[in-house]
Amino acid sequence: MYKNLTITSILGFLAVILGAFGAHTLRTKISFDALNSFQTAVRYQIIHVLVLLFVNGFLGFTEKQKNRVSYFFFAGIFFFSGSIYAITILEIPAKNIWFITPLGGGFLILGWFLMSLMFIKKSIKKN
Repeated sequence: MYKNLTITSILGFLAVILGAFGAHTLRTKISFDALNSFQTAVRYQIIHVLVLLFVNGFLGFTEKQKNRVSYFFFAGIFFFSGSIYAITILEIPAKNIWFITPLGGGFLILGWFLMSLMFIKKSIKKN
């Protein structure tokens, strides 16, 4: 449990730093569209950090369930937000890594789907 919470805390810490970096440094150095993409990456990262805090703090999930959902969200943040950071900060051409962003989105979707299934199972068991 604490491993997931440690990684989640680091991702939250980085999201705040990257958000500030985008707002104060990047806004004068990149195009409006690139800045908008960067802000989307930060927003998705912070939203999923909050979800990870919930998942790993929820007493009704087993450690195995927490780990499964966490790994999907960790991978999703890494690939989705990370690829956008690479495109905007490192100026890697999007055409070179175009497939990574949707792959990350797919991991985020799978994390949400798995969490939904876990709640459905819990709901069925209570009835």
